[in-house]
Amino acid sequence: MQCKIEVNGNTEIFDINKVAKQAAGAALLRVKNTVVLATVAREETQVQEDFLPLTVQYIEKMYAAGRIPGGYIKRETKPGDFETLTSRIIDRSLRPLFPKGYAYPTQIVVYVLSADPEVDLQVVALNAASAALYLSDIPIKAPVCGVRIGYENGNFILNPSNSTLKASVLDLYVAGVGDELLMIEMRSLPQINGDAQQMNEFSEDLMVDAIDFAAKAISAGSNAYEEAFLPLKKPDASLEYKPEIEDEDIADFIDANYKDAVKAAINQMAKSERATELNKIVDQILATEVAAQNEWSKEVISSVIGKYKRGIIRTQIIEDRRRADGRALDEVRPISIETNILPCAHGSCLFTRGQTQALVVTTLGGDSDAQLSDSLTQLEPISERFMFNYNFPGFCVGEASPLKSPGRRELGHGNLAKRALYPSINLNSPQSIRVVSEILESNGSSSMASVCGGALSLRAAGVPTLKLVAGVAMGLIFEGEKHAVLTDIMGLEDHDGDMDFKVAGTYEGITALQMDIKLGGISLEVLKEALAQARQARAHILGLMEQADAAIVINRDVLPKLEIFNVEASKIPDIIGQGGKVIKEITESFGVNIDLDREKGEVKIQGAKASGVSGAKEKILSIVSNSRDFRKPRGERKEVKFQIGEEFDGVVQSVLDFGTFISLRDGVDGLLRAKFITTPYKAGDVVRVRVTDQKGTKISLELA
Repeated sequence: MQCKIEVNGNTEIFDINKVAKQAAGAALLRVKNTVVLATVAREETQVQEDFLPLTVQYIEKMYAAGRIPGGYIKRETKPGDFETLTSRIIDRSLRPLFPKGYAYPTQIVVYVLSADPEVDLQVVALNAASAALYLSDIPIKAPVCGVRIGYENGNFILNPSNSTLKASVLDLYVAGVGDELLMIEMRSLPQINGDAQQMNEFSEDLMVDAIDFAAKAISAGSNAYEEAFLPLKKPDASLEYKPEIEDEDIADFIDANYKDAVKAAINQMAKSERATELNKIVDQILATEVAAQNEWSKEVISSVIGKYKRGIIRTQIIEDRRRADGRALDEVRPISIETNILPCAHGSCLFTRGQTQALVVTTLGGDSDAQLSDSLTQLEPISERFMFNYNFPGFCVGEASPLKSPGRRELGHGNLAKRALYPSINLNSPQSIRVVSEILESNGSSSMASVCGGALSLRAAGVPTLKLVAGVAMGLIFEGEKHAVLTDIMGLEDHDGDMDFKVAGTYEGITALQMDIKLGGISLEVLKEALAQARQARAHILGLMEQADAAIVINRDVLPKLEIFNVEASKIPDIIGQGGKVIKEITESFGVNIDLDREKGEVKIQGAKASGVSGAKEKILSIVSNSRDFRKPRGERKEVKFQIGEEFDGVVQSVLDFGTFISLRDGVDGLLRAKFITTPYKAGDVVRVRVTDQKGTKISLELA
């Protein structure tokens, strides 16, 4: 059956029960020329552990954009960063929908089958996945709706096209169900006007207005989906759920005999994310005669004591307004900052906040060091000159786990830190920048420690960022009509709280925001309170960061040296040489990297030593001054006009990796691109060519 839904500026066409019929739920969604398939599969047997075993995989098929995968393996393999981050967005948006106690292994798979360059794949993917989940036999109360909000010229834009989003100063992605918000991701987008760059931080009030605008669209979308899909929804499966408290007798026994021990364990957990002391109490209870008589299992005792601990933490915060480590609700843990502690690194910062510690290191490079990636919605590869990598080894939480490639959590935290710092980077800078955050100790908010350490690491490397950016993680706890907003949450409060709320920005406003709500919704008034409290914490942290920034001693001896200058664009082939021979000799002789812009005639030389950079520059200028420009007459330069389609028997002047220069007339050469050349030429060969284009002194040729 086909459902056509007009919602939030899009016409969405869902095909239900057309494909993937053996899945628990499936939906084929088309928006313009984008088509995605979302499926849900569920196992019949619960896992033993007390958690939701949900897996989400968003996969882009290259045929969706009419392409064949590059490299030696001509098929889709490891997911790219965008696929992994989109999988996280879908997971975080849908996970709160599952009933409490649901423990059946469940997999949500989203395939992008056709990609329209103007359609937002993340919005379409989430809405398709939500539809498939709601249509399945898993008891879900209502479908989620995701929207993206832009902001331009004082107006909010609902679900902007990809090209429209590029002109926006805001990228806000919000997911929710009905009147409840579940997940928020936001970043500010800088603007460049000539040489001037504007950061575009967002005030807390404007941020609330944007979220309110998104909430209204989400409510309309979620209700429209529910109305359309309710008649098509499969009957709810008969499922068993794990009880919230498996054994009341165990809970009573803990309360009567181990209450003080649990409180002492909580105090220990305020210093570490590890639950070692709680595990000791579990073993003590298991060794009692009462446990033996009642045949209590270790798994059930552990589950009950975990929930008992959660109750103590939340009651202490709500009723006593006191946290496990003794802090006030709005108090930031002690902070210490050291910069450039690594003598051979370009820039480094050791940022410690409480029991969370990040060593953040900045490395500077050239154009060739930029990160290249493919996108289904863009023809050309994306070149990113600002990179942020986040690493979370097991030892930072006292675990002896093997080191492995970054997972979804690491990629997500790194992406959040990158979004926070990106507006402060001078986008006109000629350098590529890589920032790496090594988490050495963790007890909550390591991503925000990475933001703070990253901002100072950039300054320590001599990068002239526009402003310092700080980040803080907030928490929220609801108990009945009461609530508490927590500043700078630790791992204990993150695990047992109702909201994980990360805010990064400057004194003036917010540059990045991420929120996950576990309880199923938050009012705008509470959101305003949380943002205001986060602003106070951010100002406190920025004050300490400014003191550290003023004390930075830059390692100028290890910073790469950079020279940028211009030559005549016609001389670039002489710098390259036949087959790249000349430029290769220069880079090897002087130990430098050279980037050339053939259109502008711009030359960038970067190297570890100033002598090498200056030597390479002198060599290039010498080549340019002594070379003959075959494309222009000797003496006074002038532009020679050619007719498109005019043919010549030209003589090959020089053969390069990207094409061959062939003489035409009046001392002018044209370029025959390598893609048109079927047989190799050498200097002196006569070739029949035809003029296809002329832009000033640049003549393009094809074989006649």
